[in-house]
Amino acid sequence: MKKIPPKGLSETELFAEMNALRKDDLNWRDGRNFAYVYYPGEEILNVVKKAYQLFFSENALNPSAFPSLRNMENDVVSMSAHLFGGNNETVGSLTTGGTESILMTVKTAREWGKKNKKLTANPEIIIPATAHPAFFKAAHYFNLSIVLCPTEKDFRVDAQKMENLISKNTVLLVASAPSYPQGVVDPIQAIGQIAEKHDLLFHVDACIGGFMLPFLKQLDYKIPAFDFSVKGVTSISADIHKYGYAAKGASVILYKNSALRKHQFYTYTAWTGGIYASPTMTGTRPGGSIAAAYAALKFVGYDGYLKLAKSCMNTTQKLQNAIREIPEIDILTTPEATLFAITSNSLDIYEVGDEMGILGWQIDRQQMPPSLHFSINPAHEKVIDQTIEDLKIAVQKAKKLSLNKLGKNVQLQAIKTMQRMLPKPLFEKIKKLASKHSDVGGKRSAAMYGMIGELQGKGDLDDMIKDFLDKMMK
Repeated sequence: MKKIPPKGLSETELFAEMNALRKDDLNWRDGRNFAYVYYPGEEILNVVKKAYQLFFSENALNPSAFPSLRNMENDVVSMSAHLFGGNNETVGSLTTGGTESILMTVKTAREWGKKNKKLTANPEIIIPATAHPAFFKAAHYFNLSIVLCPTEKDFRVDAQKMENLISKNTVLLVASAPSYPQGVVDPIQAIGQIAEKHDLLFHVDACIGGFMLPFLKQLDYKIPAFDFSVKGVTSISADIHKYGYAAKGASVILYKNSALRKHQFYTYTAWTGGIYASPTMTGTRPGGSIAAAYAALKFVGYDGYLKLAKSCMNTTQKLQNAIREIPEIDILTTPEATLFAITSNSLDIYEVGDEMGILGWQIDRQQMPPSLHFSINPAHEKVIDQTIEDLKIAVQKAKKLSLNKLGKNVQLQAIKTMQRMLPKPLFEKIKKLASKHSDVGGKRSAAMYGMIGELQGKGDLDDMIKDFLDKMMK
């Protein structure tokens, strides 16, 4: 058990220890990771840091205590609303991230449905199969039902199929702009018409693309309409800590009007400690993240975001063009912006990911279908040529029959055999044992992802993943 030290460390000792803890962390400044951090360069980063530190101790729990935070939040919401085609009626809130923005969207839809619909069961929300898992989390927390709409071959949802799923308990339709896994924008306009026709709320999840798509459109890239200019859209979420380049902990949830946003708020007036009111999920809200979001938008400016968007798109297109010249791999569908996935019909794409990892690149794995995910940010401009060269090397290495690949195939064959031959209780025990002895943080994960693919829909895969997470957090 770790204990608080009986005597505090010196500042030198403390930071030496903390820096040592960082030795295995992603070196995101070098542009060799394609997720988690959106790095715009030291100048913007330092300004945002200073803004965060300036309001490090302030708390937005009580808007009257720190009017500076209230004013900055209102300005960030207003600037975001203007960017997304809103008007003087558009309102919103800052949250800690895309998940909280989505939680607030679903909670608002639940309360709106109770007031405006004659529900006969749990409120239902209809989402594409590619929608972010935060919608499932929100439905789980707030006791709504998810109705999943399969996507088409291009990974976009079909609006007509979505309409066919509407019931008397439906309160919310959802679309992505773009979806994270494949980077495609759903047919927002067609779904908006359906939402209006059936008097339903319609949320556009632009968490990943909100602070990229408007600037690409301004640069004359072909970007479909996705914002409040589309009839039927009633709310939009967008993360400022992604392509807005703010500090982590900053997303915005916007609503068409105040009447809708009021369903998001929580109040309790019978507490002995006084009246309690909270606009979002959290009570205490760090002033630093609000100040950092304000600083990012003000310091970068519209012209700065245009330049950053152009850089990201140039890099994206250069990488995609190179990938099209590698016959063994393909780009999934036709993404609109700066994130996309690659797959393969001739080799194990997870092996490619492993080989890229050995060469020093961090690339996320995906499933259904197996793929590797790229989110391009400004840091990649300086390393894109090396990315392309190493990707070619990784593909060639993945093609070779190696002992590691043979071992992985043996593992997968063993899983298939155990499923057929072993009683279910025994198979579940073996599966849990495998997760406990998995190579957490290891260089190769193709075998693990292949195993997960084999276990999809067979037994309790959730238990295996929870065991894995439990091991990582020890």
